[in-house]
Amino acid sequence: MSNLITEEVVADWVGRYEKAWRTTSPDDIAAVFTADAQSHEWPYEADWIGLDAIIDGWKSREPWQSSGWTFAWEMLAINGDTFALNGIAAYDEIGTFNNLWVVTLEEDGRCSILRLWINEVE
Repeated sequence: MSNLITEEVVADWVGRYEKAWRTTSPDDIAAVFTADAQSHEWPYEADWIGLDAIIDGWKSREPWQSSGWTFAWEMLAINGDTFALNGIAAYDEIGTFNNLWVVTLEEDGRCSILRLWINEVE
């Protein structure tokens, strides 16, 4: 893959991300993130640096995310190796969130930097 990503590449990555979020399997998460990836969330102070930290962070959220959720998204922009999307996640236990994602992908299709701005709406 070149550094210029396409909508198809984004859709594939989001699909792998959703699978990993559902399973929280370290192998599924590793299929989404590079070994030295960064994941940042605002307004929460979640700054996970490295795959192990991301896996641990996701595992810490299993109790509330495993109760059920839905996710819908739309593409906002693609610029070279980075894309932005609007994602709406509705969790049975904690509410609905309308989020801005900015994701940078490496040539192998895995994320090296994920930035999330999280907005609770319900």
